[in-house]
Formats: sequence, structure tokens, C-alpha cells
Amino acid sequence: MTFFRSLKPLLFLVLIYTVSTVSTVSTVYAQTTAEKEKVEKFFKDFELFSKVFSHIKHLYVDEATNKDLFDDAIKGMVTGLDPHSDYLKPKEQKDLMESASGKFGGLGIVIGMKDDTIQVISPIDDTPAYRAGIQAGDLIVKIDGKPVRGMTLEDGVKLMRGDPGTDIQLTIVRKDKKPFIVNITREIITITSVKGYLLEKDIGYIRISSFQNPTARLLKETLDRLVKENDRYLESLVLDLRNNPGGILEGAVDVANLFIDKKGLVVYTEGRIPSSNLKFKTSPGDIMLDSPIVVLINEGSASASEIVAGALQDHKRAIIMGSTSFGKGSVQTIIELEGGYGLKVTTARYYTPLGRSIQAKGIEPDIALKNISLENEKEKSVLGDTKESDLSGHLEVEDQDPSQLSPEEIITAQEDKKVEEDKKAIEKLKKDYFVHEATNLLKALTVLNQ
Repeated sequence: MTFFRSLKPLLFLVLIYTVSTVSTVSTVYAQTTAEKEKVEKFFKDFELFSKVFSHIKHLYVDEATNKDLFDDAIKGMVTGLDPHSDYLKPKEQKDLMESASGKFGGLGIVIGMKDDTIQVISPIDDTPAYRAGIQAGDLIVKIDGKPVRGMTLEDGVKLMRGDPGTDIQLTIVRKDKKPFIVNITREIITITSVKGYLLEKDIGYIRISSFQNPTARLLKETLDRLVKENDRYLESLVLDLRNNPGGILEGAVDVANLFIDKKGLVVYTEGRIPSSNLKFKTSPGDIMLDSPIVVLINEGSASASEIVAGALQDHKRAIIMGSTSFGKGSVQTIIELEGGYGLKVTTARYYTPLGRSIQAKGIEPDIALKNISLENEKEKSVLGDTKESDLSGHLEVEDQDPSQLSPEEIITAQEDKKVEEDKKAIEKLKKDYFVHEATNLLKALTVLNQ
């Protein structure tokens, strides 16, 4: 009884505050029977909360502080809303802000919760996870041997982050495969959001791996470079948004506006409060001059990439090709709280210009493709994983001493290296089934438009 007497002042203060707040509200609003019943139900629900709080304080095997219990209660309240809302402790809030900056330590994957497992939404280009073969849709069931069942998403993030150069072991479940282990070495993750190549004469390819504030500017600069390489305007473009987990809303709107030459909307949001209802209008001006565009998407294309695909599809500006996108069509607002805490809460849903909700549906492609490979398996297996250095009698490396090179020779060597890297990238893209089909379609559309 001593415990309950000591607890009473705390509960009394909470109840007094609640009663005064609800009484003020009820005086103004709760004039009808239905509204009065809502107030009564609130007190009944709150009574259950206070009883559970009391039992935990009295019976739990270890002493729990009021601060810890309130923090956990708030976190449970928020995370119970949806997979994207969260109550962030100071370290989690700091990590979120660090991730938003585009440079952080880790594996390079965007994740979400699915049932009791952590699901890979998409790997980020040129990161340890990407190079290790992690794919969109993979389920992470263990991290360094620890089962993820019962973990929160933030728990999983904590375990996967770490100092660059340290190793981590993930147990992966993939569709139609037995569980397998992937070993990955952590790195500093720096996101390069835009890359572009001239696939062949008059056909450009631009890959956007994430949406950040400068993405539209980088895309325009990349397209200008491809036009120079082509010696004239491009006749068609492949815009690759596969495994693009999204990013900044304004970045997506700016990218879509580069290609839309009609008055209307790029996207709009709707929520419960007026400030959540926003309309993002088009800014006429098509940098591709109405030339054919194919946008590639897959199940790893989420959020901002779905906004771009949906806008170009609704305005009939591009043909969407690939597989149905992820379906993350909700808006999260981050609110800074006292003491370094933060609240990330879902405040609205995204809608395409024609009013289609992206949430849990995704963008359906105009042309569906299966994820197959054009690689010649026989050619790939002739040497297996053998490298030049493994062959008997191979020539030894003879690197030239950089100090003996002139500045002009150094620049030439760097340019030659980039040309060689671009050639390899283009050859790899030509073996990509999605890119192959997009290129064939663009060639046909170009002929029809002549």
C-alpha cells in the first residue's frame, strides 16, 4: 500500500491536468451526448493505462523509473500508428539527421519492417550492401547471429551501423531460396544521386539513386553532358528509378518538372489538418523537347521515385516500364522536441495528379517486365572467379611512379580511366534486360515519330 500511496500524487497531477484540459475542451465542444460519451471513454481508457503503469511499478522484477516508462509508453503509442512513425531518442534523432545529410557510416540499404522481420526496400548504388548482392525485397532475419524478431526498426539500424572497416553478418531470406548468410564490411556511405551514359547514338541513360535538393540540377547537367557527347539533342531517354528509395519531396517535384510541359499538378498531399494539404504545381518547360522517355521502376522504387513515375505517367509524358513499385505514399513530418528528442509522424498521403493514392498500391507500370538476365551463363562460368593474377606466368604489375608524370599526363591518365569505366558501365547496362527492352521500345517510338 505504501507504493500506491507514493504513486497517487503523480497520478493525481496527471489526472488534474487531463481533467482541466478535457473540461475546457468539453465546455466549448462537448455539448452533444456523443461528444460527452467520447470524454467518458477517454477517462475509462486512461484508467486502464494508469492501472498498468501501477502494476509495472509495483511488480516488475527490476525497478523502472518513471522517465523510462513514459519514454517507452510514448514510443509504443507512436510506433503503433504505422511503420514510418516513430518517437526518437536523442541518439536516434541525431542518426536520422546524419542520414538526411547524405553521408553516414553503414551498409547502404534502406529498410522497413515486415511482420517480425526487417525488409530491404532497396540497396543504395555503389555501397557495401549493393556490391554484396543485397536485393529489394530481401528479409533480414538475423544480424550478427541475433534474431530480429522482437526488435524495432531502430534496434536493427543500431546493430547495422558501426565504424567503417568493421564487419557484419546478415542472415537473408529471399523468395524461392534457402536462408543464406552475407558478410559485409561497413563503409562511410556517400550518396551520388545522378549518373548518366550515352547508351548508343541519340539514346541517353540517366540513373537517379535517390532524391536530394540538388538532384534536378545534377540531372540537367548530366543531360547537357550527354547532348555534347552526342553532338546534338538526344532523340530519347531511359530514366532509371529502380531501387530508388525516395528522398526529399522537393527534389522529386523538381525532377518531374524538367520533363512536363503542361499546366497542372506534379503531386498533392492530403491530411487531417490544413497545413498537410499541399499542391505542387508543374512548371512548364521540357528539357527533352517532347522526345520519348521510358521510366524504369521496380519493387524497390519508393516514395519520391513513385511521385516522379506517377506524375510522368498521369501527364502521359513517359512510358513506365518494369514491375509495380513499393507503395510508400505517405508523408512524415519531423518535429524537434525538448532534450534532443524527436517525433517523426505520418501527417498526409501522396496522390498523383489524377488522384491515385500511392500508399500500399504503388505505381503500376504501363509495360510489365520480369526480372531476367541477358548474361550468357556459359561465358560467365568458363573462368569462374579466376582473375588475371591467378594465372600461372602472368605479367607482374608495373605501375608508373606518379611523381615522374607531368600534370598533363596525370590529367590524361585520369580521363582515360574514366572513359574505360564508362565503357564497362555501358556494357553492363546493355546486358540489363530492363534497359535492353527500354532501348528497343525507344527505337520503335523514334521511328514512329519521324
